[in-house]
Amino acid sequence: MSSLHIPPEQQRLRQEVCRVGRSLFERGLVHSTAGNISLRLERGYLITPTDACLGFLEPEQLAWVDEDGQQLSGERASKTLALHRAIYAGTQARCVLHSHSTHLVALTLQGVWSEQAILPPITPYQVMKVGPVPWLPYHRPGDPQVGRRISELLGLATRPPRAVMLDRLGPVTWGESAAQAMAVLEELEETARLWLLCKPRPEPLNAEQLQELQQTFGTPW
Repeated sequence: MSSLHIPPEQQRLRQEVCRVGRSLFERGLVHSTAGNISLRLERGYLITPTDACLGFLEPEQLAWVDEDGQQLSGERASKTLALHRAIYAGTQARCVLHSHSTHLVALTLQGVWSEQAILPPITPYQVMKVGPVPWLPYHRPGDPQVGRRISELLGLATRPPRAVMLDRLGPVTWGESAAQAMAVLEELEETARLWLLCKPRPEPLNAEQLQELQQTFGTPW
């Protein structure tokens, strides 16, 4: 891939992607070469390379693609590029994260709470920071059909979700910044861990408790 002049602001964003990838890797939220990160630019997107370890990224490795998904520089873009582009097209997100987080993948292997919400509302911060997360049925990694399914889901949603769960593959979270997308991932993974640890399963927050959170914090549940 021929090199292009990289604007200074993009250089900073490349460093941010590497920082986030290293943080996720060191805390066990991603492993091996699983997972990917992208950022929206004024012109196109930055996305991690296919089969790259997020804990050891170098800024120049990142793929720069235009709005149509055509690669401009860097190593070969992640095979999940179509999924990321679908989320950017349907939301105001500036960052998209995909991980294979252990407890969330385990949840899909055991069985999610419902297709509309993989977990019931069991903690206030889950309600405040994440909201309902829909489940998508299994497709092979990189299948462009996943992007189409997400586009349909976002098009039908009265209030777009902050994440989706890919069966057997893991969560995709997004936000107006890398920090926000990472916070959604962290809270979602922690909630799945709590749910799987509790025997018997905890009761969801009741309608009155949810209403209070909605009125006070404008939560999405």
